[in-house]
Amino acid sequence: MIYLLISIFASTLIFIIFKLLGKYQINTLQAIVANYFTACITGILAYEESVKISEIINEDWFFGAIGLGFLFISVFNIMALTAQRNGLTVTSVASKMSVVIPIIFGLYAYQESLGWQKATGILLALAAVYLTSIKAKTEKFNYKNLGLPVLLFFGSGIIDTSIKYIETSYVSKNGIPIFSASIFCIAGLIGILLLTTQAIKRNFKFDYRSVFGGILLGVVNYYSIYMLLKALQFEGFESSTIFTVNNVAIVMLSTLIGLFIFKEKLQNKNWLGIALAIISIVLVTLA
Repeated sequence: MIYLLISIFASTLIFIIFKLLGKYQINTLQAIVANYFTACITGILAYEESVKISEIINEDWFFGAIGLGFLFISVFNIMALTAQRNGLTVTSVASKMSVVIPIIFGLYAYQESLGWQKATGILLALAAVYLTSIKAKTEKFNYKNLGLPVLLFFGSGIIDTSIKYIETSYVSKNGIPIFSASIFCIAGLIGILLLTTQAIKRNFKFDYRSVFGGILLGVVNYYSIYMLLKALQFEGFESSTIFTVNNVAIVMLSTLIGLFIFKEKLQNKNWLGIALAIISIVLVTLA
């Protein structure tokens, strides 16, 4: 249970860090790049065996890790923008509702059954993303407010689905740290390319604060994933129970922090979206 609690707090802390990066106008991309190299180093230190690049390149999961590296840095940027523009509540709901995507994938890839409970949960999740994305004082439908949460929803879902498939099919139990470290390293290298492009276009200005923010974010990012995987390995609880407690707790904790610390204001529609989010997670994961 301690692994699950740490994962919940770490995942929520990621949203908070992104919010603070925006509040203090710290360069988000530079922080994200520093974050991935920090997470990579953390994963290597957690790996009990010697690290050999030649062996990593020849692993069956290596090309999957490259694809995930692209997804990681893209979705992390979207997550940062969503937290800064739409708030913690919208960010946590949009990312955690993405649990419906690996569920849908499982229906086709693993021939899982689709009952009324799963179908209802999927529909409620989509409604929840829309309702929580409506900003205060918004009188009409605004595609700009909805765009980032929707991208975050699908991006997070594709990442979860890909990680689950690659890990289940190609990664050994003891290989999780180096698999994770490889993804983080690739994402960091892609980030370096983006920063280099900015420098060539003379749009680059180094923000030393992003290094400190990135280091903190990297350690938190790594352990949010690692601790969840450790929790899933615990035989006392089923994975559906772990995912339910994890996702609902993150949504609720992020909402409370957004309300009381960052003074975010929610409309009745937003509260309805949060309620639908919790109900949909419970329905889908316990189906």
